[in-house]
Amino acid sequence: MYDREKLEAIRQARDKWEETTLQHTLARRPERYETFITTSGEPVERLYTPLDVADLDYERDLGFPGEYPFTRGIHATMHRGRLWTMRMFAGFGTAEETNARFKYLLEKGQTGLSIAFDLPTLYGYDTDAPEALGEFGKCGVAVSSLKDMEILLDGIPLDQVSTSMTINSPAAVLWAMYIAVAEKQGVPMEKLRGTIQNDILKEYIAQKEFIFPPEPSMRLVTDTIEFGTQYLPQWNTISISGYHIREAGSTAVQELAFTLADGMEYVRWAIERGLDVDRFAPRLSFFFNAHNDFFEEIAKYRAARRIWAREMRETFGAKNPRSWLLRFHTQTAGVSLTAQQPENNVVRVTIQALAAVLGGTQSLHTNSMDEALALPSEYAVKVALRTQQIIAHESGVTHTVDPLAGSFYVEALTNRMEQQAYDYFRKIEALGGVIPAIRAGFFQREIAEAAYRYQREIDERKRIIVGVNEYVEDEPLRIPILEMDPDGERRQIARLQKLRQERDNEKVGQTLEALREAARGTENLMPYILEAVRAYATLGEIMDVLRGVFGVYREPVIV
Repeated sequence: MYDREKLEAIRQARDKWEETTLQHTLARRPERYETFITTSGEPVERLYTPLDVADLDYERDLGFPGEYPFTRGIHATMHRGRLWTMRMFAGFGTAEETNARFKYLLEKGQTGLSIAFDLPTLYGYDTDAPEALGEFGKCGVAVSSLKDMEILLDGIPLDQVSTSMTINSPAAVLWAMYIAVAEKQGVPMEKLRGTIQNDILKEYIAQKEFIFPPEPSMRLVTDTIEFGTQYLPQWNTISISGYHIREAGSTAVQELAFTLADGMEYVRWAIERGLDVDRFAPRLSFFFNAHNDFFEEIAKYRAARRIWAREMRETFGAKNPRSWLLRFHTQTAGVSLTAQQPENNVVRVTIQALAAVLGGTQSLHTNSMDEALALPSEYAVKVALRTQQIIAHESGVTHTVDPLAGSFYVEALTNRMEQQAYDYFRKIEALGGVIPAIRAGFFQREIAEAAYRYQREIDERKRIIVGVNEYVEDEPLRIPILEMDPDGERRQIARLQKLRQERDNEKVGQTLEALREAARGTENLMPYILEAVRAYATLGEIMDVLRGVFGVYREPVIV
């Protein structure tokens, strides 16, 4: 893209600038740090010029929005044509409380639902299970049966709204509950729009909410991909998640590389099942973090699109251009929020959300200022939603597509992250692939070391966190904190016990036994799970059947 003679002239001009103008300035005013680094610890040069992107080929590396390799975005007009989906992650306490929060957010301008489940639900336990004691409704809504899902979605037309559900090990069961509620509303499967996270590999890598060993877990994921491909053409049956990898302490490059490696592993399993890549790949979706380093995050999203398009086309032989698209949701970085001076989190979230928008996200959740203290209050969640709306309608950043393209720094950073991601791909391949690398503790060790380096930089004040290790104040909390219904758990357990008494228990037993037999074989389990859900078998009952067949995974000690 650059003439060699011109590059040499720039090189000479840069050398002269360093010897004269720069040296005079440094003599008067030294720089603040000896080394400048990104949030991930990558060095940042003082100045970027065409010399840093001398090998950039516009058509090969950038192209045009909506065309391969999609570095500049997956749609030709991006946010000029349609804004991202404003999808606020919400859930707490009982289904009634969360249903009220959904309706509040929709009234305030949210354009898609996103359901957060509590810890017992995430681990496949009913609210009244001994393992659930003390965890009811604390990190999301409790859903133990189809009855809870019916209440959760009461008054919400499922043919008019898309819904994302952050659920992994029990994803097939919660998805079945959602489908069953839609049936009761008269909405056929083919009209449902939404996403289940369903990314079990990142659970072993980072979040640790796994239940079964990797192989039967991957069977379940592949079952959902196959079922969705056949019956729910508008549903994303997986959201391959780098978010939780980053929240565990990874660098941006690790988030990028590990997420895409997981994505390629899901593609391999689906192809081995006999699925046509061009039938299922267009419904794969991704979920990334937006951390504090503005340009690093934007470069990460651009590199992700380019890598995925290349791998889908060249490695997996996808012919349909829609199979090459990396469509992604973004959530601002929960790990960056501080309990100290929580109002400062509004600024952090704004910067992170702006990076996601400029990076070309398809949907976005903005964290609330109070999330380092509690689940979001109505006041805090409205401010977080308004942050997105101000970016969308007042900032002007949606007026042109990929406005940072051509920035010497952004392009150089994009290229570097892409190269480093491929370095990780080679390491993972050398270990035998994703699952062997998980069992060897490779991902876990890499993330732990990165998290340790980052925390040490904060402790040594090499990295400033406003209000934490600099500009510290001792002041009382001034923002409201969410208070949940203190009687919610009792009512939830009473409803669950009543359900078990009034349902057709003979039918429940039959559906669970049919699921057990199918799990021992090789059939797709989604039809059996759906039948159990329709009979009002509880989440815990269904998951206990699968625990009995598949076993429970115990992570090996990593040293």
